[in-house]
Amino acid sequence: MSEAKRMRRRRRGPKRDPGAFAVLLPHLLTTANLAAGFYAILKSGQGEFDRAAIALFFAAVFDGLDGRAARRAHSSSRFGLEYDSIADTVSFAVAPAVLAFNAGSYAELGWTGWVMGFVYVACASLRLARFNVSPGRYEGRFEGLPSPAAAGVVLSWVLFTGWLAENGFGLGVPATLSALGLAFLGVLMLSPIPYRNFKNVRLGASYGNIVWTVIGSTVILLRPELTLLALSMIYTFSGPFEIYWRRRTGSELQVIQASEPQAETPAPGEPHE
Repeated sequence: MSEAKRMRRRRRGPKRDPGAFAVLLPHLLTTANLAAGFYAILKSGQGEFDRAAIALFFAAVFDGLDGRAARRAHSSSRFGLEYDSIADTVSFAVAPAVLAFNAGSYAELGWTGWVMGFVYVACASLRLARFNVSPGRYEGRFEGLPSPAAAGVVLSWVLFTGWLAENGFGLGVPATLSALGLAFLGVLMLSPIPYRNFKNVRLGASYGNIVWTVIGSTVILLRPELTLLALSMIYTFSGPFEIYWRRRTGSELQVIQASEPQAETPAPGEPHE
């Protein structure tokens, strides 16, 4: 062995044990995701729709952080996958439907409002189950609208309409139209439409990425009622628009080869959902 190799090994040292806290941290973040979803359901029932929407936003943040924490600690497990799916079902399936049902006054529609809300819950739950079995057909793409993105549409719309009402510009959206929009989000989640997953985007990989992250976060915090709605709507319609654009240009997505191993146990909070 050359002297240079010995020096590199000496500097690196033995591989460190991530420690009990590093292994436990992803599960704590998943629990925080679950707690935020549960809190959103409670606040929705109490008529505090803005707080419920903010809770869903934090649920999505925790959902994104638990996967990164698991990958850094090399602690991905089947248990983490299943626990994450259960938490996501509460936060991104049940909680958004309850929020939309109460904020949109679906009760005045009778059983139709209940059915529309349940369609969203069922589609989001099936979307989460499908991802555990088959993450997707195309490289760098989800199959169907991710459930956190669908929840983002609901929470951003609630914040936006609440902000308009505070400023004396109530939209007065009919409950029927709102319920149909919620069911449409459910259909998009179960659809085969490819959506970008941004899985390989590393925010701290370069100085430019850090700058854009800071700028984007600042803009969102300055006026979240507008920016969150704009971002969620752009992402929601980006899937169908990309299909149209690719048909016009003749370009195709890279199909994941069957020989490539699929991640049966992705880290909890993998950017699927």
